[in-house]
Amino acid sequence: MIHQPILLVVDDEPSNIELLAVMLDDQYELRFAVSGQDALAAMKELPKPDLVLLDVMLPDMNGYAICQRMKEDPATLDIPVIFVTSLGDPEQEERGFSVGGADYIVKPCRALSIKARIRNQLEMKRTRELLHRLAITDGLTSLANRRHFDEALKQETQRLQRQGGQLSLVLIDVDFFKHFNDYYGHPAGDECLKRIAAVIAAELRRPADLTARIGGEEFACLLPETSLEGAYIVAERIRKTVLSLKMPHQTSTISEYVTVSMGIAASHGSDASPLYQRADIQLYLAKTSGRNRVVQDVAVV
Repeated sequence: MIHQPILLVVDDEPSNIELLAVMLDDQYELRFAVSGQDALAAMKELPKPDLVLLDVMLPDMNGYAICQRMKEDPATLDIPVIFVTSLGDPEQEERGFSVGGADYIVKPCRALSIKARIRNQLEMKRTRELLHRLAITDGLTSLANRRHFDEALKQETQRLQRQGGQLSLVLIDVDFFKHFNDYYGHPAGDECLKRIAAVIAAELRRPADLTARIGGEEFACLLPETSLEGAYIVAERIRKTVLSLKMPHQTSTISEYVTVSMGIAASHGSDASPLYQRADIQLYLAKTSGRNRVVQDVAVV
């Protein structure tokens, strides 16, 4: 089912709200706010609005201040704002753009004009979102890429330092993958990585979990609010499921099938800065102690 884009109309004049509702109700899901505080709260309700139609003159704060606060908040930064106001002089229009407005429409509004401008802003927003997804997605496996992983690890580390809690990291390496590529060829190697990526993605179902391809044959699972024991259970399921695929690996010295080695570390409390390094050490131990195994840190830091 295709959902209609959500527009938040912010205006304290009932006649203006009714006019915009008549113009737009057949194409969009409309929400309304009659004050700045109501508008700022409504912007964070899920699902968030795709676009805001914002009057400048409101009872508690002006639209410029609302827009500026939106652009300072990561949760609402990417929502485009179209000012819809009776203030038509060039200085007011310039001020609207200077605080982050995407467009500026002077009342009275013409239906064709406002519809066209809304369509343009929504199309540009969709294009930006697509480009962003492409920039943070691994093209082969459709998992997050290294750039996305590094940013997520940084954000989760900061969250842990502010709020405490738990954070686990699983690093995964495909055993003897270079030999696999040399023997079976790169197309077969790509297919192998895609199948392993699908296994990893299937095992991590929570929205907060992140699965990423961070190197040629290396993967990572970032697990917020997950204990070391919980991460070990997830890792073991992944290891066993990969082995159960029975992908032939004639050049492996440990199995006739493709296997993975895994290292786990966890942080509890306010310090997650060495988390990646500790998980990498455990991965190294898994590879040097026989491969096709999960090795976890001895303690939670």
